[in-house]
Amino acid sequence: MKRMGILAVQGAFIEHEKMLANLGAECIELRQKKDITENHFDGIILPGGESIVQGKLLRELDMLVPLKKLIQDGIPVLATCAGLILLAEEITNDENRYFATLPVTVQRNAYGRQCGSFIAEEKFLGVGNSVMHFIRAPSIERVENSCEVLAQVRGKPVAVRWKNQNALAFHPEVGTDDRIHRLFLNQC
Repeated sequence: MKRMGILAVQGAFIEHEKMLANLGAECIELRQKKDITENHFDGIILPGGESIVQGKLLRELDMLVPLKKLIQDGIPVLATCAGLILLAEEITNDENRYFATLPVTVQRNAYGRQCGSFIAEEKFLGVGNSVMHFIRAPSIERVENSCEVLAQVRGKPVAVRWKNQNALAFHPEVGTDDRIHRLFLNQC
């Protein structure tokens, strides 16, 4: 059984947890530093939510450094929406940097406010056609050549992989299609 650590300080973590549990994974909510330092994980989920709030809480709870070390040491990561922002090396409309381990540039809330949310169906490498829910989503503005683009919408990358890091601008935990989570579990 795979053990997944799910960042649970804010955001859509419970949806990831339910999907992973349905796939047979054991989920540990990461709410404080000791949840990271006292447990072993096969992979980490960085959920959607408010990236600025998540980043602030990660710093206040002293979780940023131990999580960043796990990521740099190669633990598989699935980051969605705000999680993508946390991983990004550059953020065009935010001076904050968080983990800064993924060689991409993103723009926060690039598709507009809540009313600008949308659903698209496009090919996702290794999965096939996938329904993608974009909710106040970031856009990936620049991708280093070393990154693998997993999916595109409207000609722009919306999912990338670099080494152990999988980052998506959308929410695969919304709905019933568990193939992206299943693919991630297979990487762990």
